[in-house]
Amino acid sequence: MSVNAYRLPTKLLKALAHPARLQILNALRQDEECVCHLTTLLHERQAYVSQQLMFLRQAEVIEDRKDGLRVYYRVKDPRVFEVLDIIYALVGAKGTPSETERIAACPCPKCETRG
Repeated sequence: MSVNAYRLPTKLLKALAHPARLQILNALRQDEECVCHLTTLLHERQAYVSQQLMFLRQAEVIEDRKDGLRVYYRVKDPRVFEVLDIIYALVGAKGTPSETERIAACPCPKCETRG
């Protein structure tokens, strides 16, 4: 295989090679989430979370949609979760991290209804 054949897999692996991006992807396992929810979940500034989302979007791992003033993110291809599950198994992680719970400090409409 030529070097060019390795570029796309490398792009995906780079996108997955960051703790915050893994946390974001795990939050998106069940459903789409808004930026405010992801910001609250990660305990980070909105600018930092947006930077991580941009990286995932540029790698074509996630996509977004606007609903009024909110932007919601979802995984483009759910097979990415199969890849993550294999990685977690390889490193001996027990179970799949779940990030879909209601977060008390989150002002998003989904957290209001999860309560």
